Amino acid sequence: MLRTLFSPRVVGLHLLTIGVLVAFILLGRWQLGVFQDSGRPHAAVDPAPVGVATLAPVGGQMPGEAVGRRVSAEGTYEAARQLLVADRRPDVDAPGGNVSRDQGYWVLTPLRLDDGTLMPVVRGWAAKADDPGVTAVPQGRVAVAGRLRGQQGTDSVQRRVDGLPAGQVQTVSSGELINLWTGQKLRTGFMVAQPPSGSLQQVKIRPPEVGGTLTWRNLAYAANWWIFAGFAVFMWFHFVRDAVRTDRDRDKSPEMVLEG
Repeated sequence: MLRTLFSPRVVGLHLLTIGVLVAFILLGRWQLGVFQDSGRPHAAVDPAPVGVATLAPVGGQMPGEAVGRRVSAEGTYEAARQLLVADRRPDVDAPGGNVSRDQGYWVLTPLRLDDGTLMPVVRGWAAKADDPGVTAVPQGRVAVAGRLRGQQGTDSVQRRVDGLPAGQVQTVSSGELINLWTGQKLRTGFMVAQPPSGSLQQVKIRPPEVGGTLTWRNLAYAANWWIFAGFAVFMWFHFVRDAVRTDRDRDKSPEMVLEG
C-alpha cells in the first residue's frame, strides 16, 4: 500500500489535489470577503452644498440622509451666547469624556440666520478654554460653510453631577440649548465649520455614509468554491483507493504468484 501511495503517479495526484484545495479555499475566502465588505457602510455621493435651513428644521427631526451633508449659512454670530463643549477631541466621531492628550473644547457659537432662527455652529476646537481663538468671534455678517450633524443626547443630569463651569456643556443637545438660549427659535443639529474660525483647529467630520447592501450572490460563490474543494477531496480519495485496489489485485494475481 505504501508503495502505491508514494508511486510517481499517485504522488502527482497528491500534489495536484493540494494545489486545487488551496486555490479553491482561497477563492472561497475571497468571495466571502467581498460578501462581508458589501454590508459595511461606505461613503455616499457627496452632494453640492445647500442652505442649512433646508436640512435643519426648527423643532423637528433632522432626516438621516442630511447627516454629514455640506451646507452653507449666512448671518451674524452671537458671541454672548457662545458655549464650550467640554471633554472633546478634534473629531466629531471621537468619544468624549475620556482623558486624552487631545482632550479640549468644541467652540459652539450660535449663528443668527436672516429668518431670525439660531443655528448652532462648532467654529473649531481649542485645547484650552482661554485659547485666544475662543473669544475671537467674527463680527458682523459672515458666510459659513461646513457639514451638518444631528444633535447629541441630552446631558443635563451629567452636567450637574460633573459641576461644569458656567458656559460649558458636555454635548450639543437641542433640548438643552433651548433652555440655555431661552426665547429663541433653534434649528435642530449643528454645523461643523469648514474651514474653522480664526486660529481654532479644524474639527473633523466625515462625509455622509450609506449602509451597504449584502450581495448574497458572493456568499453563494464562496459556498460553491468550498463545495468544489470537498468534491476534489472526494475524487482524490476514490482515485487513490482505486490505485491501491488495482495494485493489490495485481499482487494477488496467478501470474504474480507463479513468478514468485
